[in-house]
Amino acid sequence: MNTTLGAARIERILQDGVRGRVFPGAAWAVGDARGPVTGGAAGVLAPGPAGGEPVRADTLFDLASLTKVIAVWPVVGTLVESGKLALDVRLGSFWPEVAGHPLGDVTGLQLLTHTAGLPLRANLRALYGTDPQDVRDGVLHEVLRRRPGEAVEYTDRAALVLGYLAEHLTGRPLARLAAERVWAPLAMTGTRYGPLPARSAARAAPTEYDAETGGHLQGTVHDFSARLLGGACGIAGTFSTTGDLGRFLRQVLDPVRPPFGPGWVADSLRVRTGELTPARGLFWHLAPGTTVRDDVWVHYGFTGTGMWVSPSRGRWAVLLTNKLYFTRDTGPVTAVRDAFRQAVFGAR
Repeated sequence: MNTTLGAARIERILQDGVRGRVFPGAAWAVGDARGPVTGGAAGVLAPGPAGGEPVRADTLFDLASLTKVIAVWPVVGTLVESGKLALDVRLGSFWPEVAGHPLGDVTGLQLLTHTAGLPLRANLRALYGTDPQDVRDGVLHEVLRRRPGEAVEYTDRAALVLGYLAEHLTGRPLARLAAERVWAPLAMTGTRYGPLPARSAARAAPTEYDAETGGHLQGTVHDFSARLLGGACGIAGTFSTTGDLGRFLRQVLDPVRPPFGPGWVADSLRVRTGELTPARGLFWHLAPGTTVRDDVWVHYGFTGTGMWVSPSRGRWAVLLTNKLYFTRDTGPVTAVRDAFRQAVFGAR
């Protein structure tokens, strides 16, 4: 363990989280552009009479909204860098599905910064039914909540729309795009959209209780919208490990090789929302409690996951938990995340 990166402190934070039933277990890693420097695991996959199976470095976690960063964000980056997508051009000018609809006035940049004015998260099943094409049509033709560029409002729909856009521009499903353009080149061999095959599902951390199956979801995405769309979409659906996410974040810190380059990273890890608040980059945002000067960018997932990167420090961090096993309340895991970030990155 490298004590300069707060490893002992991190272990105490996570063990306290296990004892306090914030989550059954957690895995974490911290590293730089060369790879992981330190990491570990705490707790179990799920509580049980015999104590439960311990979480390990190769435990698979439902990443929830980290899907937006490891699938949608880099795939869009490949499209931008190849000249197939200009972020400042109205979608309706080149995408027939949205031409003549409110979404046609939105740009890719506004989707990536959550300034497109899209409706906030809603029950897709209740609004559009269960047919995937009806859901797609409903999402792409929906009335906007605000004028594009008026406000920063986080919504899952932004990633869903960008996933549809990537599929339109390439003629290939998002899951295949992410696997072929991002995960395979970075040797992220354990990363994939669910549902997981039985052998992989057995080493995945269970999430929330599902009344339909009478048990906790394990290897099946928790997000109801992703399940509605077959398990794979821009919102959620991916499973991964700390090792694979470390490989991804190494690329973010040192993007000199494919699949995406330094220009895309530099454009993403800076404030792109002007005077609007909260400040956002392209799908990444400044870690809560930090400023632009701190240069710590983050994305969270509802299952209790998080990834941080600081280019000026040359450091990245991953924290994966299955807090959703116990509760949908985000308060306790937020406190753990904040303590974890402070242990890794400290203060300027």
